Amino acid sequence: MPVLPGAEPYRHEGGEVGVLLCHGFTGSPQSLRPWAEYLAARGVTVSLPLLPGHGTRWEDMQLTTWQDWYAEVDRALKELLARCEQVFVFGLSMGGALTLRLAAKHGDAVRGIVLVNPGNKVHGVAAHALPVVRHFVPSTNGIASDIAKEGVKEIAYDKVPLHAAYSLRQFFRIVDAELPQVTQPMVVLHSPQDHVVPPADSARILSRVSSTDVKEVLLEQSYHVATLDHDAERIFEESWAFTGRLAPDVVGEKGSTSGG
Repeated sequence: MPVLPGAEPYRHEGGEVGVLLCHGFTGSPQSLRPWAEYLAARGVTVSLPLLPGHGTRWEDMQLTTWQDWYAEVDRALKELLARCEQVFVFGLSMGGALTLRLAAKHGDAVRGIVLVNPGNKVHGVAAHALPVVRHFVPSTNGIASDIAKEGVKEIAYDKVPLHAAYSLRQFFRIVDAELPQVTQPMVVLHSPQDHVVPPADSARILSRVSSTDVKEVLLEQSYHVATLDHDAERIFEESWAFTGRLAPDVVGEKGSTSGG
């Protein structure tokens, strides 16, 4: 299936600082494209992959599992590690959970992480019914475009494929158990008004990671897809300041990274 216009993966060859960006469940790289371009404009090497089953049609996602999504970001991370001196991972929603697992598994190879409205659990009564219901009902209503800013639309599916949702539920449980293995410096930015992922998920993550260098930022003006919302610039600036603080030798004073 052809990729939806605007949902394509993004790559920028920059300097010795690399950033991997992980998009969310049923979403696409479009939700993180402005963030990726902000970093690219400052000389960062950027990788923003399209997760398997995403960016085409929801039926394609029914055939994928968390192992497929994680394998893609793991591959992209290894590419950046081979190319760059310092590598960071940033993620939105499920992309935050993918980020946390990469941090837990790769240890010091990941210099730092930034999470925006990270998911930690599939909530509600429906979550408990998923193991059975998914065999009878293929999909439910979508979770796309939870954005406060007028006229902004997220390129994402209008349906949630339930086989994939069940796999997501399993993945969240695995990542939750691995949170104590996360030791990297981190920034967690989350929206008090989020209609997809409740603030409790960020609180849970913050309480279970072993990281000691942690900053929490509230995104008061945004809903779930905060990277396309009123607080987008705040997210970009916080992540860039974080990167510059942790990689001062390879981030230049003029806001660009050294290297080819």
